[in-house]
Amino acid sequence: MYSHVLNRLSSSLWATWQTRLLVFSVLLICILTGSNEALAHAVTAGDKGYIQEISGVNILPFMYLGAKHMITGYDHILFLFGVIFFLYRMKHIGIYVSLFALGHSTTMILGVYFNIGMNSYLIDAIIGLSVVYKALDNIGAYQTWFGYQPNTKIAVLIFGLFHGFGLSTKILEYEMSPDGLLPNLLAFNMGVEIGQLLALAIILIGMSYWRRTSSFIRNAYTANVAMMSAGFILVGMQLTGYLMSQ
Repeated sequence: MYSHVLNRLSSSLWATWQTRLLVFSVLLICILTGSNEALAHAVTAGDKGYIQEISGVNILPFMYLGAKHMITGYDHILFLFGVIFFLYRMKHIGIYVSLFALGHSTTMILGVYFNIGMNSYLIDAIIGLSVVYKALDNIGAYQTWFGYQPNTKIAVLIFGLFHGFGLSTKILEYEMSPDGLLPNLLAFNMGVEIGQLLALAIILIGMSYWRRTSSFIRNAYTANVAMMSAGFILVGMQLTGYLMSQ
């Protein structure tokens, strides 16, 4: 009897802790997006100055910058979290992550190589919308509202293309030297993929522990609502930054 009570108490405390963690995560994103640097998701002055001073092929520095951008890119991480939220088999995770990587790699490399720039606030607002879209998809909103389920693989690929334009916009801010541009771009992209795999590994470890508890099903809806709220906050802050910059 006592063990039963303790188990119920432990489960209740675990659920309360998770809810607080979700609220804290949303508040943390609010704080991050409240800063000028986070508004535009801009490159740091130190990184930009370093890139402007070097020329030629620099594989390792650009790999580092790519990995750093992905790991610190809270919008990319939120979208990735939403993508794998209900994926249990590694085969399915690999397919979706590969589609996302294909999308952002294509537009990132082509965008920089052909100097196709976009307003950083607007592209980051679209990336924020991708988080909202995926959260709504996870809670079955499209089936409920429209009686139709969009193709999730195509959606991940398309939003991957927009994430890639976000990356290319940041790279153009580096004002990279044309000397060794393509190898450096490929190195940056490789760094992005390494950063993505590291972030994915951390997410999967956390999710694997959470999924073993009964609170996962109970709080899955709340988690996605929190993620959707964070996406709307990102969109609002980016659009505010855009209007302020005009």
